[in-house]
Amino acid sequence: MTIVKSDSGIYTPLLQFIMTQQWLSLGPPIAHLARHIAPASFLVMAILIQLTRTRAPCWIAHIVNKQLSSSFRRLIRRSMASDPAETTRFDFLVIGGGSGGLAGARRAAELGAATAVIESHKLGGTCVNVGCVPKKVMWNAAVHAEYLHDHGDYGFDAGNARFSWDVKQQTDKIVLLKAKIQTIQGHARFTSDPEPTVEVNGRKFTAPHILIATGGHPSVMSDEEVPGASLGITSDGFFELETLPKRSVIVGAGYIAVEMAGILCTLGSKTSLVIRQTGVLRNFDAYISANCTKELQNSGVDLWKNTQVKSVSKTGRGLEVTLVTKDPEKKNDEEKISTIQDVDCLLWAIGRQPNTNGLNISRGINTDERGHIVVDEFQNTSRSGIYAVGDVCGRALLTPVAIAAGRKLAHRLFEGKKDSKLDYSCIPTVVFSHPPIGTVGLTEEEAVKSRGKENVKIYKTSFTPMYHAITSRKSQCIMKLVCVGKEEKVVGLHMQGLGCDEMLQGFAVAIKMGATKADFDRTVAIHPTSSEEFVTMR
Repeated sequence: MTIVKSDSGIYTPLLQFIMTQQWLSLGPPIAHLARHIAPASFLVMAILIQLTRTRAPCWIAHIVNKQLSSSFRRLIRRSMASDPAETTRFDFLVIGGGSGGLAGARRAAELGAATAVIESHKLGGTCVNVGCVPKKVMWNAAVHAEYLHDHGDYGFDAGNARFSWDVKQQTDKIVLLKAKIQTIQGHARFTSDPEPTVEVNGRKFTAPHILIATGGHPSVMSDEEVPGASLGITSDGFFELETLPKRSVIVGAGYIAVEMAGILCTLGSKTSLVIRQTGVLRNFDAYISANCTKELQNSGVDLWKNTQVKSVSKTGRGLEVTLVTKDPEKKNDEEKISTIQDVDCLLWAIGRQPNTNGLNISRGINTDERGHIVVDEFQNTSRSGIYAVGDVCGRALLTPVAIAAGRKLAHRLFEGKKDSKLDYSCIPTVVFSHPPIGTVGLTEEEAVKSRGKENVKIYKTSFTPMYHAITSRKSQCIMKLVCVGKEEKVVGLHMQGLGCDEMLQGFAVAIKMGATKADFDRTVAIHPTSSEEFVTMR
């Protein structure tokens, strides 16, 4: 038979030959053809349709398993989904196409596993779509605004520079390259089958290893808890704003609230931050928490301490946010009712919840009181063959953590590295506040609790960075080392100031390697920089 490829790339005679099932009489020679026609997607599907709907001779199975390329074998296995009555099998199924899920899936595929990712929304998850990536773009814009303010102090005529919210459109252009793994669009739901199986759009998929990497979503207040709460948005909605709000109210004291408040205020929105207690970032070292609270106020953020939202209503000029303030330390202090009017944007930043609704994980998968999936040190859940990584586990809610955990899991499952697991100690993190915060290791409070106050030595400093020596806009840089034992091993490092976001990574490596204060002291300083303070502290 002569096969002629047309200009459009279609093997017309061969397609007709296959669709009429004449190919079944050929026997093993079809393997030779298959190796050459794999790039023609329509032809692959034609073969697969016949394989799934016909009782083919036994030599076909031999071809599929022994003679065809590994990529072609994967295509054949995946195509079994063309028949809704069949359960499609993979080596590795990942539920959730965010950073952790994609990292694990890619690594598994690189190691030869037939892999598929099930995603109900957009590939990339929170980080790429409504998280760290677009947030960093907006933070960079806010940093430019700060530099423009300082231009006159450095001898530049900045002119009439104005900010355009259109920069947000640039975040929409960040595109995730499609991974070289099969993607299945839809919501996954675990079934009652004896082996781990999920159902998506009425079709079943199974694998000896299934990874849950569904991430999380912002917590919200209900209208029952706070009347009118639904008039507000979350951090997801922030990236859908079409214009810069003139008047913003942010509720929350965590890093998302701090970052959003800093961005909006610096770009020109009159911003109020409502917090239940007296400071922000209460899970961070107290030195950082106190300084960040002060820096927010110095930057122009209107900080409402010991305050909660009582109600929200809509008026002709925007939202009216009613607040109730009461100092818990003053027993006889009466509640004070206040209102913020003409609000364009009310943003709830009160935490995050795991994405587990609809997964039907009650079938043998344990969760904690907040709904996070419980895993051991190897990311195993309570059900054999099912694993979880990332925000859905509720531990160290950071993109690099999810990525590292996903990759470690893939190496354990498909490369035979039985001890492959993520070490959750000494994980560095940055808060993109103004100025940024960098922290790694134990806080002073954690070190005292675990090692005893008598075994903890603290070194800290506060200074004005050289950049701000001649600017009218002032901002401090603070640094702190937490050391333990006679050898003064550095177990915690905390800082806030200009450049701390880029400064942290190298120090994180040193602390991970077990550096002592003496190691820091033996290191020659780089002058003039802020980082030299860490190796000259006394």
